[in-house]
Amino acid sequence: QQQLVESGGGLVQAGGSLRLSCVGFGRSFSSYAMGWFRQAPGREREFVSSISWTGGTTYYQDSVKGRFTISRDNAKNAVYLQMNNLKPEDTAAYYCAADPKLQTVVSGRSIAFWGQGAQVTVSS
Repeated sequence: QQQLVESGGGLVQAGGSLRLSCVGFGRSFSSYAMGWFRQAPGREREFVSSISWTGGTTYYQDSVKGRFTISRDNAKNAVYLQMNNLKPEDTAAYYCAADPKLQTVVSGRSIAFWGQGAQVTVSS
């Protein structure tokens, strides 16, 4: 079992930055691929980014490439999403996710564990 607790959301102007954190409280955190998804009101949940067990492999949705960076620190049971040059269209609830398989995190289907969500609001 993994309980994922998120923090770092907030309100920021366009062009600003935020850093989301997700901390796991279960065993064998380093055995899980991790990822971030987001969902805006009236829209479907979409994939944002993911990272492999050791951090050696990462994936990004095209719209955030060059602006967002995912990283992890297994010693702290944590995964992070650094978001720079934020745009109004980035406004959404952001959810971290954990699963034994990296491709499951990318697809967003049948994910083992979810965080509670963190609201990110970007004003224009």
